[in-house]
Formats: sequence, C-alpha cells, structure tokens
Amino acid sequence: MRELSVAEQRYQAVLAVIGEGRTVMEVAGRWGVSRQSVHAWLARYEAGGLAGLEDRSHRPGSCPHQMDPAIEAQVLELRRVHRSWGARRIVFELGRLEIDPVPSESGVYRALVRAGLIEPGGRRRRREEWRRWERGSAMELWQMDVVGGFLLADGTRAKALTGIDDHSRFCVPAALMSAERTRPVCDALAAALRTHGVPQQILTDNGKVFTGRFGHPPVEVLFDKICRDNGIDHLLTAPRSPTTTGKIERFHRTLRAEFDTRQVFRTLKTAQQALDEWVGYYNTARPHQSLAMATPAARFTTAAQAGDGRGSRPADVSVLLPDRAGEDWIARKVGGNGVVCVSWQQVSVGKHHAGARCDVHVAKDLLQFWVGSELLKTVPRTSHGEVRKKNAARV
Repeated sequence: MRELSVAEQRYQAVLAVIGEGRTVMEVAGRWGVSRQSVHAWLARYEAGGLAGLEDRSHRPGSCPHQMDPAIEAQVLELRRVHRSWGARRIVFELGRLEIDPVPSESGVYRALVRAGLIEPGGRRRRREEWRRWERGSAMELWQMDVVGGFLLADGTRAKALTGIDDHSRFCVPAALMSAERTRPVCDALAAALRTHGVPQQILTDNGKVFTGRFGHPPVEVLFDKICRDNGIDHLLTAPRSPTTTGKIERFHRTLRAEFDTRQVFRTLKTAQQALDEWVGYYNTARPHQSLAMATPAARFTTAAQAGDGRGSRPADVSVLLPDRAGEDWIARKVGGNGVVCVSWQQVSVGKHHAGARCDVHVAKDLLQFWVGSELLKTVPRTSHGEVRKKNAARV
C-alpha cells in the first residue's frame, strides 16, 4: 500500500468536511488535530487548492533584529584585519566608530561562526576552587615571570622578563635577553623600579633567577637582595600552582597572540624595539576586558600619586654596581673544582667559573660571591676567623 503524503491526508480531511458533510469537530477528532488546524486547512484549500495544503516554511517574513548586511561586512573585515579580536572587542570597536545600532555580542559571534572565522565550542567551566582576586590599588603588587619563544634570524630564541601591576594590568618591564640569567633579569627589574617606583610586593614563581630559598643550603640571589634593599616583600607561588600568577600568564597569552611571537627578528635589538612599541600600545591604547574596556594606563597610578609616598622613593639598585675597594671586600681565585675559600669556609660557585677572579663581600653574618657583574651566591657566614687578604693581589 502506498503511504499518503501529508498534503493528501489533509485533502482527505477537507473532503470529509465539504464532501461528506461531517462536522469540523468530528474530523478533528478522527485525524487527532485541533479544530483550528482543520479550519486552517479549509481556508488554505479554498485559497490555493491542493498545493495550498503542502507544508510551509515557519520562517518569519521579516526579522527586525537581524544584523544589517553592511554592518556584518564591517564585522567580518575587523576580524580579518585583527585575528585576535573576539566578539566583545569587535562590539567595542564598532561603538568607537559610532555605528548605529551597535550589534550585540551574541549577534557578532553568530556572524563570525556563519563566516567560518571562529569555531563554535562550549565555554569551559571555571573550577570551583579557583578564586579571582585583585589588589585594591596600583603599586601594591607586581606579578613577574620569564617567557620564551622570541625567534631570531640566527636560529636562537630569546626570552623576556615581563611584569604587570596586579591592579591595573599595566606592563612594567618587558625586557628581552638571550638567555634566562640572573644579571639581565635583575637589570630589567632595576630599570622598572627606576621608571615606575617601588611596589609593596612582587610575586614570582620559584625559578633560580628569582630566589635561592629552596637551595641546599638556602642562599640569597641578586633578585632577592634587590627586593630586600628596597623593602619589597618578595612573594613566591606554591609549587605547581600556575594559577597563582594567572594575570601574568594571561598577559603572556595576549603577548603571543597579538605581538605574534612566531615572527622572526633580525637581531635582539630590533626585537626589543618592536616589543617596546607593542607594550606602549598595550598600556595606553588597547582596551582591557577585565578593566571594563579601560586601558591599563588609565587605571595605573604610582604610589606617589595615590598619596602613600612609596612610588616616589628612588629605587636602591646600588647592588648592581658595588664598590669593591672597601675593607669588607676581598678577592679570590676560583679553584679548579669551582670552590672559593674564605677564612676556612669553602663555598662552591660552579666549576664553569674555575680560574676566574671572584670578589667576596664579607659582612658580619653573610658572604656574597661576585664574578664580574654577576652575584653568584649569598650564603651565611659560618667561620668568623681572621680573613686574609694576601691572595687578592695574586688574582
């Protein structure tokens, strides 16, 4: 038996009413539909015959809230030029351009999906144990870290010390270096302190360029000393807890996407110039979603401007240029095994420094070992006997 189409079944219902004289209620009960549906079929048959009983599209004849084609074209062009912009940023930029009416974020998102410029996907749920936090004013806390991946023409990869103010997301240092070493990291920190002032706290991970607290034995590295000399509370993250420094990690994600760390730079100097230009744009012109689309510079104020006087105090970075001619300085030659001996106390500074001149600052309770401009170690002084200086002239 041939299965009847939907139009044919409706036609039989219509014939039952107009041909057999049955009531609309009776036909509706037999076909399992409402009386209104039967009346609609009768009207459609009278207006269009059997063709009028075919299924019709339920799409509305007009959609007043549909995005104007000209605006949609502008949305797609903004996305094409700025691949990192999402729906929220595009809506913000359309408002800047005084587009009227400004489409909604959901409308822009759907337009981008239709054009295949983004892939629709479910938003990841934030883990319940994560808690968002932010300091109440600028210069209370800086988050700092080292990020790599800057490609140079000679095939090497540079790294950068970056830091942001926790309250304003203002980028304080962004300094490139050929390798993650103590001296360039501390030079970048010193430059940031001289430029922006002294924050109350600095938060870093437990990298060796930042701290020696977990060494065996614990030592004070140059970064720790600069913080101590300036009265900065140096905070450390717990092991395997990257979300503690989530703001600087999110800054690195923005840096990789918008600065485009895949590009290759001719030299480290040209890379630094390009990075400085991008940081200027990030701080002063780029709206930040977590700041209600304000710029970091608009929210960033030094402690002096806030009235507590910390940011106006000059930074003490004299440790980077120490005077080694005083009575509390001695010179030693690093042994072949990398050990330096001071008053019978033996300290290893590394075999790769064997034969080098090592300047030692002898304080009451501490010994600091320098090779050139690099502070290698700060260790507790365990031997308080006489410190001989006769070896200094031979080095």
